[in-house]
Amino acid sequence: MLAYYSIVAYPNNMLSAKPRAILIDIIPPQMNKRSAKRRLLELESLTKTYGGIVIIKIVQKRAVPDYKTYIGKGKLEELIQLAKTEEVKLLIFNNQLKPHQLFEVEKLVERDGMFVWDRIDLILKIFQLHADTTEAKLQIRLAGIKHMGPRIFRMGLELSQQAGGIGTRGVGETNIEIMKRHLAEEERTIKKQLEKFANARGLHRKRRNRIGFKTISIVGYTNAGKSSLLNALTNKGTYVADELFATLDTRIAKLWIVKGAKVSTRDQRPATRGYAEGFTVLLSDTIGFIQDLPPQLVEAFRSTLEETVEADLILHVIDAGDPFIHEKIAEVEQVLSQLGVGDTPKIYVFNKIDLVKRLARKTLSKKYAEHNPVFVSAVTKQGLDMLKDILANELA
Repeated sequence: MLAYYSIVAYPNNMLSAKPRAILIDIIPPQMNKRSAKRRLLELESLTKTYGGIVIIKIVQKRAVPDYKTYIGKGKLEELIQLAKTEEVKLLIFNNQLKPHQLFEVEKLVERDGMFVWDRIDLILKIFQLHADTTEAKLQIRLAGIKHMGPRIFRMGLELSQQAGGIGTRGVGETNIEIMKRHLAEEERTIKKQLEKFANARGLHRKRRNRIGFKTISIVGYTNAGKSSLLNALTNKGTYVADELFATLDTRIAKLWIVKGAKVSTRDQRPATRGYAEGFTVLLSDTIGFIQDLPPQLVEAFRSTLEETVEADLILHVIDAGDPFIHEKIAEVEQVLSQLGVGDTPKIYVFNKIDLVKRLARKTLSKKYAEHNPVFVSAVTKQGLDMLKDILANELA
């Protein structure tokens, strides 16, 4: 059954500028309302980050997705009629569709000029918008290749039909194999190029180790304020935006720590020789995490995430006002475990406290006491001195 759908009204002058989208989420019957709401909210945030306007939101409870169309042919036809009425051109599934499922859905909607994306397609589209460096573009291309199965299936079937019907063997299969080999070769080429970037970073890390620099990696759920914190601590000037995946590349900045005194940024390093003992640490900020982060994206960005793997200390930045705070903390920790850094020392940095009316400071401090929780605002600078003192004690 369809749990609900809602049509969101927007002024007409907004509709022509951005793609109109229907969001579809298929969930198991036993999923609670809170989890279902969170899944749909995140998909809506992703869609808005891409630049789309959400017109209809649909949740369907199914123990097993429909084998052919994922949502079921009858419900899909109902959905298509809604899309026509609302002049929607983009159908986005909050799931990962199999090649034949995507093919079947596209076959039914393409005559009406609609496009079908699954969750990974949407994330990759956002990544493409935010990729500034050659390495980020290569990583996105690599992730895209790993997600090319549906397109290969579609093109191969069309070639087979042109050769004399779906039952014809040989031509379609041959073209599918040619495409697979082409993508495999492109994947090898990209991996070699990414390896050069990884090797360069490895050399930089060795040099930093010889000098004696300690390294701190800033991680967290996307849009928790990681880049804002990096800027507040170091004056790095990293791009900051209130959107998901605003940062894809690794940003590294120096921070001068004075033991037993207030910490200053590199530009404010004390000039007096007898000021106190101090040392330089390096802060790195990279891609944020999300719920059910697709494995191919983790793999594609593994070279970028090496700064996290090699860090001496991890700052886990958390949006203190997030209604799903505990779930997101757990999901970030899960990704860190996948990267093999689950046991690296961590400090939990609860950010954006300036936006929280009722901050559960005592509850959070008690629940996450083992990670030295500290409460800050990267915007107002509240709590940053305490964070710097904790860093000094942890790394001295």
